Amino acid sequence: MDVIPAIDLLEGRCVRLFQGDYDQSQIYNENPVEVARQWEAEGATRLHLVDLDGAKAGKPENWKAIEAITKAVDLPIQVGGGLRDADRVSALFDLGVQYAILGTVAVEKPELVGQLCETFPGRIVVGIDAREGKVATRGWLETSEVMATDLAKRMGDMGVAAIIYTDIKRDGTMKGPNLEALRELAEAIDTPVIASGGVSAISDLLSLLGLVPAGVSGVIVGKALYTGDVSLKQAIRAVGQGRWQDVPPEGGGASALA
Repeated sequence: MDVIPAIDLLEGRCVRLFQGDYDQSQIYNENPVEVARQWEAEGATRLHLVDLDGAKAGKPENWKAIEAITKAVDLPIQVGGGLRDADRVSALFDLGVQYAILGTVAVEKPELVGQLCETFPGRIVVGIDAREGKVATRGWLETSEVMATDLAKRMGDMGVAAIIYTDIKRDGTMKGPNLEALRELAEAIDTPVIASGGVSAISDLLSLLGLVPAGVSGVIVGKALYTGDVSLKQAIRAVGQGRWQDVPPEGGGASALA
């Protein structure tokens, strides 16, 4: 199973939020490039970047930090936050990012997701962030009436490369992932699922291994890495690195929408 370190960007700094609350943020490093290099040195095979300012504003706001990270490390990078039109997704790929994570548009403009999957095959990921099973949008500031499982099925049919599932009530709490919700989602679709939120210890990662047969192929770890409760090196030794880590071919790349 892939262990993917998270770097959440707020005003160019590496932070963590508690349950997605922008008023409950903690700064871990003023220089996210240093953090990216650390995770690469400790064995990461992929990085997960979230533009928190972009998610809130509806357009990417941390371009400089994202570009600096892509130049500093030799790893596939997936980025989400504020990607709500084709031009911005194309521009993100031009920076050297391998995977674009779409969230709000999956609910509000599902046809755009389909278009992007055709234009950038294997490079579009959908992030589904849920409260009580319902999908939250716009930086988790709003909650829709769309059920997470229903959206995952629709996005899978469109050909997204993976679904990142976050239980907002677990995010940043270090209370463990929502195994029941993850299993329900993964068993409902054929698309690989990446778990996110709540990991507090190696034992949580081991519990997720039981969901690999259901389709959970990776896990994003954030706060626990920064607090030291989880060592990335130990996590990788405990669960291994999965197979969903190949960079997709450049065919249908950023120039296709230029």
